[in-house]
This record gives sequence, structure tokens and C-alpha cells, in this order.
Amino acid sequence: MSDAIDNAKRALRADLRERRYGMSDAARAAAADGIRTQLRELVASTGARSISCYLSAPTEPGTRAFIDEAVAAGVRVLLPISRNDGLLDWVVAEPGAAVSDGLFGIPEPIGEVLSPISVGEVDLLVIPAAAVDSAGMRLGWGRGYFDKTLGSMENRPPVYAVLFDSELVEEVPRDLHDQPVTGVVTPTRTVVLAPEAH
Repeated sequence: MSDAIDNAKRALRADLRERRYGMSDAARAAAADGIRTQLRELVASTGARSISCYLSAPTEPGTRAFIDEAVAAGVRVLLPISRNDGLLDWVVAEPGAAVSDGLFGIPEPIGEVLSPISVGEVDLLVIPAAAVDSAGMRLGWGRGYFDKTLGSMENRPPVYAVLFDSELVEEVPRDLHDQPVTGVVTPTRTVVLAPEAH
């Protein structure tokens, strides 16, 4: 990665992180409600019966209410666990399952661990992001877990990144390993950006 791209990514991530930390609890709760509604509609419109999602951290757009609702509706939801080698293992979400802090202090489920290839069976991927641009390029938080996962999938299903509305931007710095997403889900809308990406 070139220094210029690396520095641009670092600066944008710092700005986005600061904005997320500055949100009020009321704004977070409203965003989580919106995310739940948008994701529910996305799952219904795609007919997905098996998806990947993730347990949102306190500063991220909330996914937990959606996960609980999807599991209750009979959708199989795989949640990621970070590994030291940069890959993701997966756990099937279950109502009331215990959660612990993973490698980077990120909330992760406790349960029977499935291998990285198990995510290849899902109909829809729902992943975190710091920002996504109008061409569907995703800026993650810099560890590359989801870029590796997406880059290794042979038959990639639609991939949607979850963001706050202000994080859908005109352009993000990109590098060769960065993977595009099909679209984004925000608290107010679902936008298809690069349908040919999968």
C-alpha cells in the first residue's frame, strides 16, 4: 500500500471514528431502529434464508435488534470471530447467546465455532464499514478481515455494508486488495451501488 493511500485512509478513519464517538445515545437508538427495519426489508426482498452479520460495537450502527429478530424469524445468521491469522471463523447466532470481547475488543459470540469456509453457504453478507463510496468501494477499519473473506469467496452473494447516513461518501481511498460491496444499509435507506460486484 502506498504511503499516500495509507495516510488518506488513516485520516478518514480518524474523522469517522470521532463523529461516531460524538453521537448521542438517542441518535444511536434511532439509528439501530432504522437499521433493523432496513435489514429486515433487505432480507425479505432478497429471500435470504441464511446470512452473515456481526455484533455491533457501541459506536457502530446497531445490528443486535435485527439479529435477534432474524433468528426469531428462522433466518440462519452467522456471526464472525476474528482469528490471529487474519481470517474469520463463524458462529451461528442463537437467542440469548453469550458475548465476549474478541481479539480487538470487538464483541463476538460464544458458541460452536465453524471454519472460515462456512460463510460460503450464505445468501447475503452484511458487514461493517467505516465508509463506502458511490462506486461501492468500502473503507474498513484497517485490519483487512472482511477484504480477505470477500476476496476468497468463489460465488459471492450480495454484500451490504452497514453505515450511518453520512458515511456514504463520494470517494474513499482505495488499494488493490480493497473489495467492493453490492450496496449499503443506513438507518434511513438501502442503496444498491455496484450490483455487478458479486
